[in-house]
Amino acid sequence: MKSFLAVLAVTTALSAVTPAIAGEVTLTTNLRNYGGPGAYLAYYVTDSSGKYLGSLWMSGGKARYYEHLTGWYRATGGNLGEIAGITGASVGSGRTLEVTLDLADALFDAGYELHIDAAVEDYRDSQNEIVVPLTSDGSGQPVQGSRYIADFTYTR
Repeated sequence: MKSFLAVLAVTTALSAVTPAIAGEVTLTTNLRNYGGPGAYLAYYVTDSSGKYLGSLWMSGGKARYYEHLTGWYRATGGNLGEIAGITGASVGSGRTLEVTLDLADALFDAGYELHIDAAVEDYRDSQNEIVVPLTSDGSGQPVQGSRYIADFTYTR
């Protein structure tokens, strides 16, 4: 009976601690040749009801311009803690940004969406420049942007 209780205790403990499985995902963003200064880009995830879940990447180093990434800014209240350690330089006109990060497998095929907001100094802001559902079938499929982004793909 003691061995049965010991086995039961161990299996119960293991089932309560289920680690999140994550895999590498590469985000590739090609900018149009719009002829202006570097673009600020905010990459973030929402659930199926549009509720903000978290930030993945921020391109652009001057916090005073983050309010122009309007969807991201509204969702986070401009909380810089959301992007601590996940920022890079702005992306020049006609350039490509490639970012590889770990993303939980549970985000795919479960109704989550990846958003990219874009802003360029002295140009119009572009909230939801890209909105793409995170699906296994969408991996490697290019999505066109609406203003500054020529196309975007994610690959798992």
